[in-house]
Amino acid sequence: MNPDVLIPRPETELLVERAIQFAHTIRNPLIIDVGTGCGAIAISLAAELPDSRVVASDISMPALKTAQENTHQHNLLNVHFVQSDLLTAIHIQFDLICANPPYIPRKLLDTLEVSKWEPRLALDGGQDGMDAINQLLKQAQSRITPEGTLLLEIEATLGKATLEAARNAFPYASCQIITDLSGKDRIIEINLR
Repeated sequence: MNPDVLIPRPETELLVERAIQFAHTIRNPLIIDVGTGCGAIAISLAAELPDSRVVASDISMPALKTAQENTHQHNLLNVHFVQSDLLTAIHIQFDLICANPPYIPRKLLDTLEVSKWEPRLALDGGQDGMDAINQLLKQAQSRITPEGTLLLEIEATLGKATLEAARNAFPYASCQIITDLSGKDRIIEINLR
């Protein structure tokens, strides 16, 4: 356990599976894992997709250092690290944007056990849980290729709100909610193809 990063959750595996499915349809995909934390998503994608180039970004330098250490343990050379508040410091386009942004509504945060040992920065999604999601959707409009895909992990109660925000940000894309094994809204997939 590291107080600088979230503990990876089983729900994140669903995002990784969808990302791998999409990335297999592209030659040498350029991928970004926004808010990489410990690097679990970036490492999984880089290992499974050796011809890809993966950027792991995070606002937290301690989190990025943890991700770098974890990446080196797997001897992966196709992961690069950038300190950035979501996509603010990123100025290129990606075939695939993956993110597990802070999405817990602030009013719920203190009621959750997880808030006692995991970084608040990685959990706090603002008043309604949508702050980072809305910002990321806006930034992603200019940082995704014309046929790219965006995958966002969300809090189960934010499915409808996030889907609506995705459709507003990408009106010509196919936007859908992906549910987890327990039937809860878990991923928003935005496919520009």
